Amino acid sequence: MRNLVYLPFLALLLFSSCGEASKKEVDAEVEAEPSSESEADASRDKKTILFFGDSLTAAMGLDPAEGFPAEIQEKIDSMGLNYQVINAGLSGETTAGGRNRIQWVLNQEVDVFVLELGANDGLRGIPVEETRQNLQAIINIVREKNPDVEIILAGMQVPPNLGPEYTQEFRNVFPGLAQENDLHLIPFLLEGVAGDPSLNQQDRIHPTAEGYDIVAENVWEVLGPVISEQ
Repeated sequence: MRNLVYLPFLALLLFSSCGEASKKEVDAEVEAEPSSESEADASRDKKTILFFGDSLTAAMGLDPAEGFPAEIQEKIDSMGLNYQVINAGLSGETTAGGRNRIQWVLNQEVDVFVLELGANDGLRGIPVEETRQNLQAIINIVREKNPDVEIILAGMQVPPNLGPEYTQEFRNVFPGLAQENDLHLIPFLLEGVAGDPSLNQQDRIHPTAEGYDIVAENVWEVLGPVISEQ
């Protein structure tokens, strides 16, 4: 229950005015070119981890350097691992929106794909089967473009105001897809952060920098073993 206390406030995710700004950030991340030939060579040698999600991935309300994708990059660099992180988070994104833009994002080879979408679907009351189909379509497209990709799916939860049946069905989408598609699963992205005012911004939705420290650990618990085996 503690994890669900904050979730009614997640409705603000749907109407964020930061979508366009985040789109520009994604443009910069995905399309930026190395500034020198040596940097280009180094970049080509690195494997790629792509985080594809909504405002939780985009670190809405904070400098992107404080979000969990940036923290993952710092951890990777500190360990001397040969991976480059790309943050393709877009505030307000739904699974349908993600399905529409996934081809644009996949303009390079991806070795690890972290899929963090679905919360906005649940808050809109979108039928669970539609959410599942959109996530499945994204998974299929990613694997078609990158057959050897490792996919990590971030689990999400929705508030109980739409009824216990919808809430449970939504929660089950993520482990169900993970099992059906042989994906790696983060059971709940915001575990240990959701519902704690000291770890969330004033909107009670988006983590603070300290909250993202915990989110990064939730992600690393699954991501770390994946990249260590590649």
